[in-house]
Amino acid sequence: MTHPLRLGFPVKVLGRPGLKGNDTRRPQKGPHLKCSLEHVDQILDYLVKVGIDMYRLSSDLAPYATHPDMPQFHNMVAESDAELAAFGKKARELDFRLSFHPSQYVLLNSPDPELTRKSIWDLSSQAEMLDRMSLDDHAVLVTHVGGVYGDREASRARWIEGWEQCPEHVKRRLVLENDDVRFSAADVLWIHERTGVRLIFDYQHFWCLNPERLEIRDTLERFLASWPDGVRPKIHFSSPRTEMREIKRAITPKQRAAAKAGTGRKSKELTKAPVKATARTKTVLLPPIWTGHSDFTNPFEFATFMRMAEGLEFDVMMEGKSKDVSIIKLRPDLLRFAPDLAERFGICPDDAEELAADEQALEQGVASEEEPEVDEGSPAPLPQEEFA
Repeated sequence: MTHPLRLGFPVKVLGRPGLKGNDTRRPQKGPHLKCSLEHVDQILDYLVKVGIDMYRLSSDLAPYATHPDMPQFHNMVAESDAELAAFGKKARELDFRLSFHPSQYVLLNSPDPELTRKSIWDLSSQAEMLDRMSLDDHAVLVTHVGGVYGDREASRARWIEGWEQCPEHVKRRLVLENDDVRFSAADVLWIHERTGVRLIFDYQHFWCLNPERLEIRDTLERFLASWPDGVRPKIHFSSPRTEMREIKRAITPKQRAAAKAGTGRKSKELTKAPVKATARTKTVLLPPIWTGHSDFTNPFEFATFMRMAEGLEFDVMMEGKSKDVSIIKLRPDLLRFAPDLAERFGICPDDAEELAADEQALEQGVASEEEPEVDEGSPAPLPQEEFA
């Protein structure tokens, strides 16, 4: 029987306080991959309980393993061979699909050969971990094309040069994703035609950057066709943030003095609350940026996409900022609003009572992220970036 389509999420668990995706200790404390694997072993146990069977591992799973100035950590992956094998065995027995998404600083198209060399080292280390786990070709490394550096065509072509320098165990696992501000679906298709690299279709990125005006169904089919027979493709899905952004801005002494004297200019800024004349900061409300991910997935948007993709088979990495909680919320939404699609993900009417209980539990609240994630390629500027 074919496994139902999977729903997965990246790195940080929000639905169970205290679960860590990697060993976050400082170098002085001797962090290690072995400790990270103990953490993610607990995450797998939690995900079994909530019925999630796809998970993206932290790109910092092996802390400092490729830090050029910390050779004491460089043998960490080999030292953890037995632990990686045991963790991989558990993942296989539980039928989990695992992956990595190296950070935005891993660049195969950098004009700096040293940065490209370091990036290949990072990719090699993560591919080696998946190999030592004995995971099959469903376990991948997701990357982006990288920076524009003032010349789109040259930068796109330079990615191919970086790919050609990668060892075979990296090429076997590397997959390329369209992004939201630099390289479109058409760009990564161009690279695929010249390298054979597998492609990840990112739904939100497709709408943010599609100057070639490609059709979504045809593009999705072409991305899925880049995967070999017997290996189910996966895609990324997220809804855009729609709420106001709250930005704190400093009020200068000059502005404060003018406000006290009643001589300040009337601001057109929309603020969260009236700004007192003595205030040193103000919270300004700004419109959303559509490249940002929402906390939860809009079920109607997701159902519309899945109906457009009828007949196609792929797993879905959900990139909502509420992580596992976004999936726990989406499943009863699908059963409620799109039961035909819910069935494709193995969600049946018999699950309604249990899913309703999970949904009700969310009303009690969950822990929020204390700091932004740097995994999976944040929108922070790339090093040496020059925007076209």
